[in-house]
Order: sequence, then C-alpha cells, then structure tokens
Amino acid sequence: MIDPRLRGRVALVTGANQGIGAATAVALAAQGVAVFLTYKRLAPVDHPAYPDEYNRSRGAGADDVVRRIREAGGTAEAAEADLAGPETPRTLFDLAERALGPVEILVNNASSGSLGDTFTPDGHDAFGRPLRPVDAESYDRQFAVDVRAATLLIAEFARRHIERRADWGRIIGLTSGGPDGFPTEVSYGAAKAAQENFTMSAAHELGRYGVTANMVYPAATDTGWVNAEVERAVVANSPLRHVGRPEEVADVITFLVSHQARTVTGQRVRLH
Repeated sequence: MIDPRLRGRVALVTGANQGIGAATAVALAAQGVAVFLTYKRLAPVDHPAYPDEYNRSRGAGADDVVRRIREAGGTAEAAEADLAGPETPRTLFDLAERALGPVEILVNNASSGSLGDTFTPDGHDAFGRPLRPVDAESYDRQFAVDVRAATLLIAEFARRHIERRADWGRIIGLTSGGPDGFPTEVSYGAAKAAQENFTMSAAHELGRYGVTANMVYPAATDTGWVNAEVERAVVANSPLRHVGRPEEVADVITFLVSHQARTVTGQRVRLH
C-alpha cells in the first residue's frame, strides 16, 4: 500500500460546494487531510440548454460535503465567501488557520461560473447556450475570481508559509483552454491562461521553500452542466471515449499533493 503521507496536513479548497472542488475535499479528507472548504452559491442560469442539476449544484451550500467528510471520520470546516473581493483571500486564510491550523495545501478550483462570451456576433454556441460579446463586464467577472483571487491566495499562502519557516507546501490550480484559447468562452480561457502563468511563477520562486505548484487541466468533466448533446460530442472527441467525472480529477490532485509527487512542479497535467 502506498502512503501519500498527507495525514495531519491542512488544505484550503475553493469552490468546494460541488463538482471538482467537492470531490477534491472528500478525496483529501479520506487521506487524513483537514479541509477548509470555501464556496459561493451562484444564481441559476435560466436557459433550456443547461440541465436542472447544473442550477441545483451551483446554488448549493457546502453542508452536505462537510457532512460526508465528517461521517467518514474526516475533519472539515466551511465558509461562504465572495472571492471577487480583494480582501477575501486574507480573510479565508485567517478563518482556516483559526479552525484547523496553518494551510499547507491550496487548491485554486473556484471559478466565477459559466459565462459564454465571444468576439463574433453569434448569439449561441454549438450547443445552443447563450453567448454575449466580450466587454468590460465579462472581462472583470472572470478575471476577478479566476486570476486575481487565485493569485492573491497564492501570495497569502506564500507569505504565511515563509514567515513560519515551513518546508512543505502544495499549490494546485485548475485550468481549461489556457494559452490555446477558448472559443465561445474567451474571457474564461484567457483568465485560466493568466492563472497558469502565476502558478508557474510560484513553482519557480517557491521551490526553495519546499513548495510545489502545478496546474491540472481536466477533460470535459460533468459537474452538472453536461446534457445529452454535449455528452455525445465529448465522447466522440475524447481519446478515452468518456465524459470526465469530478472524482477522476480529485484523484490526480491528491496524487500531485502526495509524497510520491514531491519532485513534480511547474507542470500542466492534462487529463482526457
């Protein structure tokens, strides 16, 4: 049996009320990590292209995830917070430290939510989902959470890690599209590319303090948004002919923070 040597560590996982964030919190807790979950309940998307499950999961709190972890014998606390606020990262670290101790694992999973935008005049994407023109509002909405919040969380993590003279830490970010662009989700793709760049810089700068930093690029993963039409398209274009599950991504994140991945840093790990 391989021991990932994670028991007793403390993690902060953003966007952990559903999907990949929730699966990651559960997976880490199963390895003995005390997990602090952050989340924001999002408004429903009133459009027939999105399944009801998508709105249900987006609007949920984190109580069910915390309960699952505790019932399995793990340790978890949660707080709702708007990551778009520039002071939120510091506040979350204060809350996490008071509840569980110094944060040693940071998982930047949260996103500002689905926002289809484009440089074209198209009103819908290939699956009938609504599109809007790229403008200041779409830019600010995506970059406030996917870039600024993720970057300030890394900065807060690094500052506290160095001040307490720690020698072990893990930073994981979630990406999609990245430098390759993301047609019909232009601001989202650009924001993820920027987050990748900040995370790669952290890998180079913080390695001497015992910190690794990596990005995970999931396959199209069903977090409630995949309808039958999307599933057919994903399966047809996937090398493994399947739609990703949050637990599959969580397994990779758990590996990247484990002892076995201690020399893996500055990588963009692509899943299929």
